[in-house]
Amino acid sequence: MKEFKRYLVTSALPYANGPVHIGHLAGVYVPADIYTRYLRMCGRDVFFVGGSDEHGVPITIQARKQGCSPQDIVDKYHKLIKESFAEFGISFDVYSRTTSGTHYKTASEFFRKLYEDGKFIEKESEQYYDEEAGQFLADRYIVGTCPKCGAEGAYGDQCEKCGSTLSPDELLNPHSALSGKPPVKRRTKHWYLPLNEYEPWLRQWILEGHKEWKTNVYGQCKSWIDGGLQPRAVSRDLDWGIPVPVEGAEGKVLYVWFDAPIGYISNTIEARPDDWEKYWKDPDTKMVHFIGKDNIVFHCIVFPSMLKAHGDFILPENVPANEFLNLEGDKLSTSRNWAIWLHEYLRDFPGKQDVLRYVLCANAPETKDNDFTWKDFQTRNNSELVAIYGNFVNRAVVLTHKYFDGKVPADLKHEQIDDETLAQVPVLKAAITDALEHYRFREALKEAMNLARLGNKYLTDTEPWKVAKTDMDRTASILNVSLRLCADLAIAFAPFIPFSSDRLLTILNLPKDILKWDNIGRGDLLPEGHQIGKAELLFEKIEDEAIDRQMARLEAIREANRKAAAAAAPVEPQKAECTFDEFGKMDIRTATVLEAERVPKTDKLLKLTIDTGIDRRVIVSGIAEYYTPEQMVGKQICILANLAPRKIRGIESKGMILMARQPDGKMRIVTPEETLCNGATIG
Repeated sequence: MKEFKRYLVTSALPYANGPVHIGHLAGVYVPADIYTRYLRMCGRDVFFVGGSDEHGVPITIQARKQGCSPQDIVDKYHKLIKESFAEFGISFDVYSRTTSGTHYKTASEFFRKLYEDGKFIEKESEQYYDEEAGQFLADRYIVGTCPKCGAEGAYGDQCEKCGSTLSPDELLNPHSALSGKPPVKRRTKHWYLPLNEYEPWLRQWILEGHKEWKTNVYGQCKSWIDGGLQPRAVSRDLDWGIPVPVEGAEGKVLYVWFDAPIGYISNTIEARPDDWEKYWKDPDTKMVHFIGKDNIVFHCIVFPSMLKAHGDFILPENVPANEFLNLEGDKLSTSRNWAIWLHEYLRDFPGKQDVLRYVLCANAPETKDNDFTWKDFQTRNNSELVAIYGNFVNRAVVLTHKYFDGKVPADLKHEQIDDETLAQVPVLKAAITDALEHYRFREALKEAMNLARLGNKYLTDTEPWKVAKTDMDRTASILNVSLRLCADLAIAFAPFIPFSSDRLLTILNLPKDILKWDNIGRGDLLPEGHQIGKAELLFEKIEDEAIDRQMARLEAIREANRKAAAAAAPVEPQKAECTFDEFGKMDIRTATVLEAERVPKTDKLLKLTIDTGIDRRVIVSGIAEYYTPEQMVGKQICILANLAPRKIRGIESKGMILMARQPDGKMRIVTPEETLCNGATIG
């Protein structure tokens, strides 16, 4: 493995059209900060870049909704995001923005170099235009019916109902979000980066040269490359953004995907104008992008192609993208307010930054989507931070004050258990180090907590409170070892929960400059006679009342979303007319569910064994997302009994359950008002 002189760490630039939520933190900023803090503790030259992305179409949409300018929006949210990150302990070396003068200059120069070097292609295409508003429409300003799920209100780039990626041409009944009128097609000229020309190089650089990348990253890149890359527009017809810096480009700005990643470069230049190039142009610099999975293509294929086309910059060595974090079993959504916002958490849980940092790392979506729940948050705090880590430190410090007036005792009577315990410290340090070097932050945190578990076990096994009754020399050795472990914990946990490590250093009366990775297990940080501070609780229990308040808030949001969805969703139109004879062919009757079980390897199917009054049969129904097997057993239902049988997942299904679909898409079983005999006909 190559040794690097320095490290450049970037984290995805959040859109400055709203606050930061826990999904952003778990996916990007907490792991990036852990990695950067660890590198600093190792004495490595590292520069950590962050900043706000301020030129996306969501900015203009938000401004239009609030009746203000886009600059007003980005000024408001850039300030909120920057202050929230600082209070949460995300230790950026620079956090700037893409509306800065430095960024405008850097992005314009980047474009001009590629333009003058002939790296772009120019072509005309037909794009949607709003004649009433007098402007071309960005994808987000084109709204219609999703062709995949039929949901109304899908955007020209994505359906938020089913999550499908779309193009404006795929939308059914498209209309302008500005005027509400159907748009027309008009020809317009744009510049494109021909990604197809970089496909052979990308195949070699990624698929052959970076097989060590995380499976989700490598797999997504391979899928895109194998599917064939297409030229990608680098300009847009908009009035908010960096103007395209060439003649004949009036009314056009740099496309945000082209503009935003250059922000990493411009922010570095802004903070280090004299030596920024060593981080961006020296091959001895290791660049690591921390992003969410929705940004993999941009950071692994598009931005590297831009850098390759430019020719002066290094390429990322790794892109350890995370999957998504859900909230209480539901997808995080800014538009539905289904989120835990960082600035609100900091208000509701003052002084508890480290609890959220710990929980988000312990439950990080590193290999698959994970779920955040308030109960898990409470349990991890109370059962791990309080009961394991905090408990060990408190016992060691309290006993030192009780028996030795708060002075570190000498190691007067060393025994084998002391050596065995201390011998595990370098083993755990090596495990933490390896996990951090390879971006396995959950594993690293688990090993750090094992160090606290080691301390608790040591105190439980040696029982200094009992030994002190007969042997103070032995008691001195036990507490000497325990305090050494406390110092090791302060260092080992510093990348993960830095505020708590600082508090522990205060308790141990140690300076912050001992927070060096090589000091773990050193053993001489607390010499004999060193006066430690008074005992204080590192962590506090979180009571049910605090969690109940958060759950009540979420339930209120969930209910408001239900009502809004029901109000906004249109009732399905009446189907084509049928005759009485046609209706009479349907044999609809009551039945009772006798048995119910999930169909293996499916998320939606239940296998139901029912009593129809005329026979006992099986129906396979896609209701598992609405009803559990336990809820179905004993329930009386209505079925279409004479529907032709068909096999579903190898199971013969004879009939169909009558269901009612609500405007918000949820399904409910139609049941008789009172219990009827099985086989009662309906019609």
